[in-house]
This record gives sequence, C-alpha cells and structure tokens, in this order.
Amino acid sequence: MAQNVNPFLEQQSSSNKQSDDSRKLQNDNHAVTKRLHKELMNLMMSQDKSISAFPEGENLFKWIGTISGPKDTVYEALKFKLSFLFPHSYPYTAPTVKFITPCFHPNVDTNGNICLDILKDKWSALYDVRTILLSIQGLLAEPNNDSPLNSLAAEKWTDQDAFKKLVLEIYKE
Repeated sequence: MAQNVNPFLEQQSSSNKQSDDSRKLQNDNHAVTKRLHKELMNLMMSQDKSISAFPEGENLFKWIGTISGPKDTVYEALKFKLSFLFPHSYPYTAPTVKFITPCFHPNVDTNGNICLDILKDKWSALYDVRTILLSIQGLLAEPNNDSPLNSLAAEKWTDQDAFKKLVLEIYKE
C-alpha cells in the first residue's frame, strides 16, 4: 500500500535531525572542554612536582604530560614526556596516551604505546589526567610482566643492573 509523504516535510525533519545532532555534539564538546579546564586547574594547583600536563598549543584536546621516574627504580632521575589525545566522548572514553620519550619497559612498546588496564577495559569516568600520570608512574616501578608489550624488556627485568644499562642507552631527554 502506498503512503502519501510530503517530500518537503521529510527533508525538513532530516535537516532538523542534523541540527539536533550538531547541537548535541556542541554541548558534548562544551562539557569536555569544561572538564579539561577543571583538570588543568587541579594539576596546576597540585603540589606534586613529579607530574605535570598542559595543552599543546591552543588545542585543549591534545596535551603533553611529563612524569619523573619513581624513586628507587631504574627510572629514578629520568623525566618522560607523554602525549594525551582526548576523544570528544571524554571522560566516558579513555584518552589515547603514548610515551614521546623513548621508554624501555615491559609494558611500553617501541612506538610508545602503553599497556595499562585503566587506559583500556578498566577505564572509569572518575579517572582524570592526574590519575593517569600517577598510574603510569606506578607502572614504571612495578611492571606487569604477565602482559608485556616489549618481551625483551620483560625478559631483562629480573637483572636490574643490565636493565638499567638498556634504559639509559635508549633514553633520550
């Protein structure tokens, strides 16, 4: 059975839907921007000098973070840069975080990708940039050798003197 449909109304409702989607994306971006501004302020007010993060230029969705190597580890006295790329669905979706500074570690591959559960399946909207930085710093001290991205680093981890030598060879500030 044929239906009588006014093509003008079809087109208008389609255009209204696009407009509604556009407004929703704008509102979502505003909420993400507001959240990122708040996180930036919290980091700037933080007394923890071993971590920091700031937007890269004018783009609030792309940040550069730094972490100091944890005390009493092979990474002590080293400083690492990380890149953060926030999706428009942040904080409901984890940011993409990668090492910029070369890092020889069982849970970091040669491209800087990090194997950390809170950046994958254990992500929660309650986490923030500070939590991520502290978690990565903790991962440097205590790798998960059961799930290595870098099998050579996992294999060498048991001999800390040899491991530290490799870390220092690869590390470039």
